[in-house]
Amino acid sequence: MTRVIMHGCNGKMGQMITSIIAEDPEVEIVAGIDVSNHIVNTYPVFADIAECDVEADVVIDFCIASAIDGLLDYCMARQIPCVLCTTGLSEAQLVKVEETSKTVAVLKSANMSLGVNMLLKIVKEAAATLAPAGFDIEIVEKHHNLKVDAPSGTALALADSINEEFDNAYDYIYDRSQVRQKRSKQEIGISAVRGGTIVGDHDIIFAGNDEVVTLSHRAYSKAVFAKGAVQAAKFLKGKPAGRYDMKDVIG
Repeated sequence: MTRVIMHGCNGKMGQMITSIIAEDPEVEIVAGIDVSNHIVNTYPVFADIAECDVEADVVIDFCIASAIDGLLDYCMARQIPCVLCTTGLSEAQLVKVEETSKTVAVLKSANMSLGVNMLLKIVKEAAATLAPAGFDIEIVEKHHNLKVDAPSGTALALADSINEEFDNAYDYIYDRSQVRQKRSKQEIGISAVRGGTIVGDHDIIFAGNDEVVTLSHRAYSKAVFAKGAVQAAKFLKGKPAGRYDMKDVIG
């Protein structure tokens, strides 16, 4: 049994993870952390993680950036591994994540979906074959109209996965409207679409002469990220100090 502290338990993702874990006999939430007390949970909830004295194997975090410093301090002090899902961290916080991982296991990924992380492996293999054969590479990502950052972290992770295969020889092009010139062979075009309630769509297009190969991932619900976080928590239990990501989870 993996005992979990849910950091940000009363947010949308926290409640989604609570529901998923309630149906999983291998995991249980033993405590939650949230400043809001508008939801009644089956586990005790603390307003401040520093006040939590419940024994646990791992923390799952879906909270806000301002709460991450306290979370990392707690995990270091209690030696509890952490699945860190909060985005928008500052440079100083990212440095602290790396420092924390030297003393306790920390798993942080650009995307928690198991499908996306499998896609990260697949696109690298596809690029290794198709790019030398002259295929151009384009990435198109689509998200809801409330998403403020562009391109998505997942789109950049997909581009990075491809670029790593070629010793970072590719440049990323986000906007062609200001330059009138034909496409370079050493570029990956990355385009962002924002509209409606799209949870997350990513297409990696390999365009060759007279043929196109497209690899795609569609997220129809945020549950895919919650399920990935639960799998990550199971994986991280008992792991030694270090930085992990979802690639380690899927093997």
